[in-house]
Amino acid sequence: MTKYCLTVACPTGRGIVAAIATYLSDNGCNITDSSQFDDAQTERFFMRVSFTSQEGVSLAALEEGFAQTAQAFAMTAKFHDEAERMKVVIMVSRFGHCLNDLLYRWRIGALPIDIVAVISNHMDYQKVVVNHDIPFYCIKVTKENKPEAEAEQMRIVRETGAELIVLARYMQVLSDEMCRAMSGRIINIHHSFLPSFKGANPYKQAYERGVKLIGATSHYVTADLDEGPIIEQDTIRVTHAQSPEDYVSLGRDVEAQVLARAIHAHIHRRVFQSGNKTVVFAASPGSYASERMG
Repeated sequence: MTKYCLTVACPTGRGIVAAIATYLSDNGCNITDSSQFDDAQTERFFMRVSFTSQEGVSLAALEEGFAQTAQAFAMTAKFHDEAERMKVVIMVSRFGHCLNDLLYRWRIGALPIDIVAVISNHMDYQKVVVNHDIPFYCIKVTKENKPEAEAEQMRIVRETGAELIVLARYMQVLSDEMCRAMSGRIINIHHSFLPSFKGANPYKQAYERGVKLIGATSHYVTADLDEGPIIEQDTIRVTHAQSPEDYVSLGRDVEAQVLARAIHAHIHRRVFQSGNKTVVFAASPGSYASERMG
């Protein structure tokens, strides 16, 4: 049996869940997992449904037949084949902890994506990327060549068919044009000290202020630097006994985990943007399972 999922966003109203469940049942489908949220503040309704097609109805047929229901409720609705892996481009600079973590999760199947390219403004990780049989592109970025560099990056995104860009500690600010072109399809990771500790050595600044919580934030990239809709966050406790170097090391672990969880939510269509916020549904059973160990 083929596994699909349906994502829906629409104005809140009565009968939405019933209409979706009835349509799927009438077309030989069995719902295996469902999440919904009615945002009273925005009067918007969000839903994600996982289901199996028990009578072999195709994705195209399901989508076509649902058009009337979608129109009746003013829905933005999309059917997805859960077996299809999202194509991802990773961008990285000189901090490799997030990149290496993603490569490992990808290799064991814990993060079911197709990494179609890695782009960097340095050569540090060329060997490790090529050793994974992934195309590596080094594109230097300066104030003078930034438009040309971004044009080359976007060429790679288009030619690979990438649906998502992951900034795995890519230390260049993207232009407003690139942010708009890939709106809702660029995920970033950074420490959660902003706006208190900006600039160089934020972990050292936090250490000097006696910070007791280290955190990381993963969000969609917008033209407003580090202020896009938040997907995932986490923290870890530190004490006076830790050194500045401990802060950095512990911070790297949190960053890698938070970024991986944010990507996992996005590729499984669990994230819905609602203004400058997100609705993030819990993972379906089995979606974290790895294909193999090590």
